[in-house]
Amino acid sequence: MIELQLFSTAGCHLCDLAVEQIKTLPLAAQITVDVVEIGDDEMLVEQYGVRIPVIKFPDQSELNWPFNQNDILHKIASNYVEL
Repeated sequence: MIELQLFSTAGCHLCDLAVEQIKTLPLAAQITVDVVEIGDDEMLVEQYGVRIPVIKFPDQSELNWPFNQNDILHKIASNYVEL
């Protein structure tokens, strides 16, 4: 499985778009997404508040909005060479 984190907050329409992009990837069946609500943690709000949605990959690299499916796939490929 490919495990991603998506930093998000309630009412963020861009975050909803990011989730939809991930769910419709060709590899979607192999991806799990942990949606992290930044509003519950002051440090996360400070770190991500103006950058969300942000996808964090297993190598701890991040992809800030704006991004598209090709950007996500490229980052996944750099983490999982055997795909």
